[in-house]
Amino acid sequence: MEVSELKSKLRTFKKEDIIITNHAKDQAEFRQIDLEEVKKNVINPEKLVYVEEQQAKKEGENKYNCYFAYSENYHHRYAFVVNGKIIIVTIIGINRNWQKAVEGRK
Repeated sequence: MEVSELKSKLRTFKKEDIIITNHAKDQAEFRQIDLEEVKKNVINPEKLVYVEEQQAKKEGENKYNCYFAYSENYHHRYAFVVNGKIIIVTIIGINRNWQKAVEGRK
């Protein structure tokens, strides 16, 4: 999926449609990432710069690994499932060049 396609899809959701798993909450707390900021990034994905569609476990679900860039050297990585709601399963803050991080995934 292209970044622009996922951005359009994410804009159709509201904050109430986002579920953050306990694992993701723990990761965010450990990394001092504000959960409201995560929700804002997902429903208003202006910072989304890279998306990798992954194999979903259930039919009717789509799974994505996404990078949201704040600067050249700081980005958030979220893994989430879309199945009518957005279920965020992983939240990671990364302090290194995001372009190099995604180059290794291509």
